[in-house]
Amino acid sequence: MKYSLLFLTILLFAYSQAIAQTQRPPQQVGTFKFSDIRWRDMCVFPDSASHTYYISGPGGRGVRVYTSKDLVNWTGPQMIYNAPQDVWGEIPIVSIWAPELHSYKGKYYLFLTFDTRNKFQEQWRNWLPRVTRGSQVLVSDSPTGPYTAFQNHSTLPTNMMTLDGTLWVENDTPYMVYCHEWVQISDGAVEYIQLKDDLSETVGEPKSLFRGSQAPWGKISGTYGCYVTDGPYLYFGKTGKLYMIWTSGGKEGNAMGIAISESGKLAGPWKQQEEPVYKANGGHGMLFRTFEGKLMLILHSPYNGDTRPHLFKMEDTGETLKIVEEFTGN
Repeated sequence: MKYSLLFLTILLFAYSQAIAQTQRPPQQVGTFKFSDIRWRDMCVFPDSASHTYYISGPGGRGVRVYTSKDLVNWTGPQMIYNAPQDVWGEIPIVSIWAPELHSYKGKYYLFLTFDTRNKFQEQWRNWLPRVTRGSQVLVSDSPTGPYTAFQNHSTLPTNMMTLDGTLWVENDTPYMVYCHEWVQISDGAVEYIQLKDDLSETVGEPKSLFRGSQAPWGKISGTYGCYVTDGPYLYFGKTGKLYMIWTSGGKEGNAMGIAISESGKLAGPWKQQEEPVYKANGGHGMLFRTFEGKLMLILHSPYNGDTRPHLFKMEDTGETLKIVEEFTGN
């Protein structure tokens, strides 16, 4: 029971903090040590064209970035996108969640989640509101914008509550991997759908990869009876395995686990690792390689309190991914 109450408290706090965090005014532009930044749901994009690291994250109804050459000293913030009032037509956007920068075929793309207060017709008694919330793809010729949305609605089906979309390319075919929100379906899911070659629209129907309840390390909310899925990100390993990190409730707060596709294919089948790779009330991670080829992980922790990004050096063991040590810049 105490774990259920802890999980529910953390869950509701995370939702409220996600909104509060994105609505904080940006700090004065300058150069900061990585350890001085307070943020959540970040993504590091190494831009090979400029040999520059971009760290992107939410900033109210927009997206802001810091830039760095060494992962230690970061300059910013710079706003690279502000959502127009009519970006989703007559549905007002409240905030942006978890923006990711990607490059693909000579263009730069922002994958992000728009959140609203526009309620679906169907609501569940004693349940969080089901609202219009969805992952969107925006395009630009530069990592700093300007970015343009392809449609005035989410890229994913508008009758689904979706979040945390990320790009994965397999056999030259682009896909979006995303979370189907637990608020809508109770047992949150990680799903994928094919995208057109210019990433402008989806092709075909969504397919489910796994549910939140399948994680051996996961914890259910006793009040809502739900399992969360959050922040999927993929990495193709040196032995041909495909790894996905993702976040849900764990024994010590939120935790980040690893799902493994032995086939190396997005379609799986996916097997959940028994223990999370990070369990100390943190998560929503993503993986990247430095310009020197080192595998790195960024996540935020703790979920409740002095939330800030953390960088870790990682090892691909051939069987799984493991944290080696936290990166301090020394």
